[in-house]
Amino acid sequence: MKPGNPGLAEVLGHESTDKRIDILRRIGEGGSISEAARRAGVSYKAAWQAIETLGNLAGTPMVEKAVGGSGGGGAVLTPAGRRVLAAAAMFAVARAGVMARLEPIASAGAGAPGLAALALRTSMRNQFPCEVKSLRPTGGVVRVGLLLPGGARLSSRLTRESAQLLQLEPGMQVLALCKATAVQVAADVAPAEARNLLTGSVRRASRSLQGGEVTLVLEGGVSLVGFTAAGQRLKVGDRAVAGVEESAVVVAIPG
Repeated sequence: MKPGNPGLAEVLGHESTDKRIDILRRIGEGGSISEAARRAGVSYKAAWQAIETLGNLAGTPMVEKAVGGSGGGGAVLTPAGRRVLAAAAMFAVARAGVMARLEPIASAGAGAPGLAALALRTSMRNQFPCEVKSLRPTGGVVRVGLLLPGGARLSSRLTRESAQLLQLEPGMQVLALCKATAVQVAADVAPAEARNLLTGSVRRASRSLQGGEVTLVLEGGVSLVGFTAAGQRLKVGDRAVAGVEESAVVVAIPG
């Protein structure tokens, strides 16, 4: 990707009220990363993470240091950063029009996470609409308790900065995602700290003696894809347990 030519589709993959865009906008207004962080209600480290992530997605920096001034310098948006903000404003207008037309569908029972998934492109095969039930800070991470349809519980471990940028709070509707290769399926999985255990019924299973892919149906009808080790010999209809580490569960905000 050429410098100065930001990948807008990558940067604006979420709605324009993404906290990262909010921080970028505040830097443009005030010329200070620390002030932008304070006004956005996040830490200085989280603000830096936000602009670095945007720069990674765009393939070019969004912010550069400003030299001089009474305070010894600050931060200014690059041309790419200014174009991203202009595009974000246009996206907001377009999105508002689309969501207004989709509102009758949502009112008929299609929730926001389901609509958001239509625009989500990822290699992660496990994607579940969830409700945030709890947030428990521990050291430098936050343990996020999630409720799946049907009542199953799932936990994710995020950095404090990520939780701040997502603006997570109990009651929020989010998407939980994890790779199929991160899910261990067996007749029984040993409990361990920071490991989710989900019980379900086998819908599909590889017939390979060396193990293979398995689809479990959890309570409430949610399907979970994972892999078994050699010798498990799971069959359709068997009860099985899926184990997935909390650190492998990604939380996404419906856009």
